[in-house]
Amino acid sequence: MVTDQQVRRLFKLVQTEQNFGIAAMKAGMDEKTARKYRMLGKLPSELEKRHTWRTRKDPFKDAWPAIKVMLELNPGLEAKTLFEDLQRRHPGRFADGQLRTLQRRIKIWRASEGPPKEVFFTQVHTPGQLGQSDFTSMNKLGITIGGRPFDHLIYHFVLTYSNWETGTICFSESFESLSEGLQNALWKLGGVPEDHRTDCLTTAVQKTSHPDDFTRRYQDLLDHYGLTGCKTNPNSPHENGDVEQRHHRFKRAVDQSLLLRNSRDFADRHEYERFLRRLFKQLNAGRKERFLEEQAVLHRLPRHRIDACKTSTTTVGPSSTIRVNHNVYSVDSRLIGERIKVRLFMDHLEIWYGQKKVDTLPRLRGESKHRINYRHIIDSLIRKPGAFENYRYRDDLFPTSRFRIAYDDLKKRHSQLQATKQYLNILYLAAKESETAVDAVLRMMVDKNIAISAEQVEALVQSGEPVPVVTEVLIPAVDLTCYDQLLVEVAS
Repeated sequence: MVTDQQVRRLFKLVQTEQNFGIAAMKAGMDEKTARKYRMLGKLPSELEKRHTWRTRKDPFKDAWPAIKVMLELNPGLEAKTLFEDLQRRHPGRFADGQLRTLQRRIKIWRASEGPPKEVFFTQVHTPGQLGQSDFTSMNKLGITIGGRPFDHLIYHFVLTYSNWETGTICFSESFESLSEGLQNALWKLGGVPEDHRTDCLTTAVQKTSHPDDFTRRYQDLLDHYGLTGCKTNPNSPHENGDVEQRHHRFKRAVDQSLLLRNSRDFADRHEYERFLRRLFKQLNAGRKERFLEEQAVLHRLPRHRIDACKTSTTTVGPSSTIRVNHNVYSVDSRLIGERIKVRLFMDHLEIWYGQKKVDTLPRLRGESKHRINYRHIIDSLIRKPGAFENYRYRDDLFPTSRFRIAYDDLKKRHSQLQATKQYLNILYLAAKESETAVDAVLRMMVDKNIAISAEQVEALVQSGEPVPVVTEVLIPAVDLTCYDQLLVEVAS
């Protein structure tokens, strides 16, 4: 079959070769064929007849008018949904293999007669003009800390001109996470762009009925750094397209780095943070030239950061608890009835009394949760053991599974009140001596089936004798030679 390239070569050779036969031979075609194309003066593709007729009967000819009406009323209907509806209404008429035919027909209808599609307009980015940020979940990557799942988010910041990026580990889309992440990004960047765009975060953006665009706390943060805030429209993530696209590519880079590392487990959070810092440095290495253009026009940072926390004042209730952001926390019983200041950070709370920080508590994620530290209330429980059994937050008073096992074992061998007193004495020992030491003794006593009592636990803890380590279970490698032998026998 003669191609367009051969005919074009023929037309050139005819002008340089004295013999037409030699020109045809060099073009790789028969002389008679060459004369035909020279006489017609057209390429083979120009002589082809367009295929405008059907080669087989259209199975949807009769059903198409009704399908078209349905598509005009509901353009979002999928071809498979319509096909299954046809099969239900006309049993035996349409075979499963005809689905692809309907899909092609609907595809052509959408492109020629369907509703207009949304157009995305490519933007021109200016150095130092815009930074975008958003939160992205890292849970699907299966990262663990010390063998335990580490569910977390990354506050992700991107400069739209150079695609320079950085991120901060956080656990919720709170204002404290936004403030900490944005400030970390700006100080890492070494300057401030003109604008900062987020999506419609409830912690930063007011409801549509509110006259102000942003919350007071977020506007104060923007004013401190001289940033102009902007937000996307509701349900329009493409307006934050740069950071949305970087989410996907960043998480893919993390996944690939974890595969190279051959482990998704980290000894502690600091090791994981170092891993992320190295990865961001590696990703930004190829953007140096455009990043330098941005750095040259960034605004100067202010003299200092502002605290990325929410401050409130509350009174400690008679149950030695406080309520912060719809969650309950216990504090030292000495503070009952006192006014304290609570500083709520991204991942912890600080308790202040008399201009002095008296405690730091891990922050709970979500709402309607509680964190009760038995050390805060154990003195009162020792004096009021009857309050333990029906205490609302009793489950928080079992620091480890061994403590719960000990309490259940005591209940089997003693009355309710006696078992409670014994357990509270064990808990008191953990508070005053060492929770780790008490837990190790309880583990040993459970493993050796020794009857648990407060006196026995205290004697073992006070003795200082080392507790035997946890028994290691070694599983030998599976010997596959017997399986190979089975395959040889089957083959023979």
